[in-house]
Amino acid sequence: MSSANGDPYLWLEDIQGEKALEWVKERNRWTSDRYERTELFQDIYESSLAILNSEEKLVYPSMLGDHAYNFWRDAFHERGLLRRCLLEEFLRGEPDWETVLDLDALAAEEGENWVYKGHQALPPDYDRTLIWLSRGGSDAVVAREFDLVNLGFVEDGFQVPEAKSDLSWKDRDTLYIGTDFGPGSMTVSGYPRVLKVWKRGLPLSQAELLFEVAHEDLAAGVWVVRRLDEEYDFVVRAIDFWNDEKFLVENGRLRPLALPSDAPVQAVFKGQIFVLLRSDWEKVEGTFCKGSLLSFDLRALADGGDPPAVLVFDPSGGGTVEGIDAVRDHIIVTVTENVRTHIRRYRWTGESWSWESIPLGEGGSTSLAATSRRRESFFLTHENYLTPTSLYFRSEEGELRHIKSLPARFSSDSLTTEQHWAVSRDGTRIPYDVIRPRELPSEGAPTLLYGYGGFEVSLLPSYLSLAGPAWLARGGVYVSANIRGGGEFGPAWHQAALRENRHKAYEDFEAVAEDLIRRGITTSAKLGVHGRSNGGLLTGNMLVRRPDLFAAVLIGVPLLDMFRYNKLLAGASWVAEYGDPDKPEDWAFLKDYSPYHNIDPAGKYPVPLIFTSTKDDRVHPGHARKMAAKLESYGFEVIYYENLEGGHAGASNNPQTAFFTALNYAYLWDRLSKQSKA
Repeated sequence: MSSANGDPYLWLEDIQGEKALEWVKERNRWTSDRYERTELFQDIYESSLAILNSEEKLVYPSMLGDHAYNFWRDAFHERGLLRRCLLEEFLRGEPDWETVLDLDALAAEEGENWVYKGHQALPPDYDRTLIWLSRGGSDAVVAREFDLVNLGFVEDGFQVPEAKSDLSWKDRDTLYIGTDFGPGSMTVSGYPRVLKVWKRGLPLSQAELLFEVAHEDLAAGVWVVRRLDEEYDFVVRAIDFWNDEKFLVENGRLRPLALPSDAPVQAVFKGQIFVLLRSDWEKVEGTFCKGSLLSFDLRALADGGDPPAVLVFDPSGGGTVEGIDAVRDHIIVTVTENVRTHIRRYRWTGESWSWESIPLGEGGSTSLAATSRRRESFFLTHENYLTPTSLYFRSEEGELRHIKSLPARFSSDSLTTEQHWAVSRDGTRIPYDVIRPRELPSEGAPTLLYGYGGFEVSLLPSYLSLAGPAWLARGGVYVSANIRGGGEFGPAWHQAALRENRHKAYEDFEAVAEDLIRRGITTSAKLGVHGRSNGGLLTGNMLVRRPDLFAAVLIGVPLLDMFRYNKLLAGASWVAEYGDPDKPEDWAFLKDYSPYHNIDPAGKYPVPLIFTSTKDDRVHPGHARKMAAKLESYGFEVIYYENLEGGHAGASNNPQTAFFTALNYAYLWDRLSKQSKA
């Protein structure tokens, strides 16, 4: 095992170091030479780019005042357009799009590789907004005030230098801001430690202190609620990834809210504050189990009282809360049941919450696409693995109107979807979805197994726009595994694979792989795995734990060195999920699932494809670089590619996304169409 001081590959953590970048470019050239010139790569690249640039993509609107806003990329706008039309035009299917901001023109004018990261408009008039711009796709952004009437950046308006900032409008001339104010103003995780109130016309250095947290905390956060009839300002001390302290801000004073630290606030609506329990909670009115959605009288909480909890969603009846949003008169809750989602609309009776289901298709995923707190209407989508995504609008009167569906990107006539359950090592049943040809070859089919298993993230059915043509239409099988660590079955499903129990997520994934082989769907010689970020840690572990099970291993923007992960970029923010390697008692279990430290020089590994981004300022590219270098030092073949921009997403425009799609599937077909794992 390497120690931090004895690690010969630490120089690869120098993101912009000349030696490290030359190492990267050499491996990029080798990988490009191996794949880019092949007919298969070119075919997948061209078809993927055509899909990404298609004029027939769905337009996902956001509703601001009387307008529908949309961010759009195509062949002529590589970096994209922020654009808008009147909402009524959009609903008629006749949008007259007006360009708000042309990112390609802006990048050319300023000589920057700008990537659009969103905007935050000022209610209720929505005549100003803060636009976030990233260099190359990194999480750190520049924020600039933009005039939505005259369509230009505001001269002498609010401008925030590049940082991982937290911003909210307080009013037209005031911002709440957490950013890099200089030494000591950021936490060890690289997020704002200090929140200030910044008045228009004053330099940022003269912003007034509002709130600060400890250097060891995760972050100080701020958010505001602006409805037609209520305004609330909140700050949060994020202690770690799963615990926080909550405060209501009134007249510059912070009023603590006596809520469980591990119960995140989900919404504020008509004087009620909603929290989702991650632990059982005993109250005078009874015990509420983890996964319950509760509401409280916000004023009573802020005044230091102990108001009764009102049960909104009870998980004991099955299902888990996937998300919550508010419209003018109702709360909209997305509920997941057995890895399928549906929408409920809740109404406050004055004493309790009643609800009705909004049916939209059988199975698959129904999701909110856009809401407005000024309207009762909203947009939603429905999709599954083989059914193209459809956009719907629910009107003020309750009419559900179909707006548009994606065209089919591949023929699904000969394909089918089925759910199976594998049994993990401790006896837990693990669901997984299989999307496959109706007729499988007797010797099994090339199969791609995808997983994540962390941070309460749920893997739900979604239309396979790119994987369909590149994989399914060519005879491959696609599998999505709902392993523990995710959020598919509520907080308990996630907590079962935390810290010292992380190995359970890996055992679940291995159980699914073995079940696929047992069912005759595939063989180990035709089975590949794919994961990104925490999922890259998952597949990195598959490489070193069970190389006998897989012939291809895709490891994307991964964590891999669990001895130093908390020293790299945002890594310290994940200690509550994984453990603290600086504590011997935690390193005792972390070392068992640190792929970098478990490479066996005498092992027999399938050739992995490891990919990352130089501009990833969330998961350090040093993880991927060092893993590849160490494998190579033992004589193992590694395919490596590092996009010089792209951030944690790995790609920042359509050509880059098409490139990685082609690289991934060209690699998979190369490895899994072979008859042996040699």
